[in-house]
Amino acid sequence: MCSNHYVYILKCKDRSYYTGYTTNVEHRLKMHESNKGAKYTRGRGPFQLCYVEACESKSEALRREYQIKQLSKQQKMALIDQNEVKKSD
Repeated sequence: MCSNHYVYILKCKDRSYYTGYTTNVEHRLKMHESNKGAKYTRGRGPFQLCYVEACESKSEALRREYQIKQLSKQQKMALIDQNEVKKSD
């Protein structure tokens, strides 16, 4: 059985970034949009999903989530920009 774990970054309407972990990105985004996601995101929608990273295990994803949360806003923006470059290649 293949289990997928993801780390994602949302850009909130106030231009702040929220980083989270999920096994279903689409469902989690709907939760945030309906104000049933993380407390931080309540009232900060609409959101733009700007980064998704697949991980092999939950522990790997949670470690990566922590690493990203430690980055400055500028470093998060650079990570997002790098990801967009990779998509267009």
